[in-house]
Amino acid sequence: MRQTLNKLELDPETFNAIADLAYKESGLQLVVEKSSMIQSRLRHRLNAVGISSFAHYVELVKSDQGREERKNMISALTTNVSHFFRESHHFDTLVTEVFPAALPKLRAGGRFRIWSAGSSNGQEAFSILISLAEAFPDLDKYDVKILATDIDPEVVAFSKNARYPERFVAGVPAGLLKKYFHKSDDASGAIYTVNSNLRNKVFFNELNLLAPWPIKNQMDAIFCRNVVIYFDQETQNALWQRFKKQLHKGGYLFLGHSERISDPAEFGFYSDGPTTYKPVNPADAGNS
Repeated sequence: MRQTLNKLELDPETFNAIADLAYKESGLQLVVEKSSMIQSRLRHRLNAVGISSFAHYVELVKSDQGREERKNMISALTTNVSHFFRESHHFDTLVTEVFPAALPKLRAGGRFRIWSAGSSNGQEAFSILISLAEAFPDLDKYDVKILATDIDPEVVAFSKNARYPERFVAGVPAGLLKKYFHKSDDASGAIYTVNSNLRNKVFFNELNLLAPWPIKNQMDAIFCRNVVIYFDQETQNALWQRFKKQLHKGGYLFLGHSERISDPAEFGFYSDGPTTYKPVNPADAGNS
């Protein structure tokens, strides 16, 4: 059967059905130019559920019985590419501007909250914490927490373990590896586990950015990098408004290197550096 599946191709009608479903479920835009990649990723799902055609697979994922497989389909189609300290200028801004501005409220017993939206394998969340811990050795004195979410339940489960094979930490300086990770070995090679004092500051959860957000607290910073590039303009515009509501008035929104808010003022933001945005607060303009 596997040999037969390897020869399967998506016909235009079935491709459109999968693309429509992916968009409705997650805002993911699938373009026909990527059909070879999409075929390759979904063949694994067909094999996993014992289905021999894309047409029958579509029938499954569109049905009530296929609700769980719809999640697996979106996971298969989602690109989970990340590494530690990716786009480091955002971490520089975090330690030189964002966190210092929050220190007065933290010293008075306040909270500092960051949302890593589209956290993939968790490297972003732990990069944030390592950056803060390096710049502020007394970080443990303060109430600092990170919410890290992703639509893919498999990467969320992976992130919760905080155990990274050696290839995942290739870009982490040796000094930081020694300071913030515990090295062990298993049958596959060296494993680096993030220290518990950092793990305890991160809460990983599954979340679809297009669905309701069960998030009570406003954030001091939101990292949503290399996620919205897969969404169309209408979906992006709706997200900008939601992110604005989720930020404190002095908060920061960090996007990926190829992502922009086309008209920041329209959505209540202004640019404060490369792919860095802050909310505009007219009521406070006279006090700024």
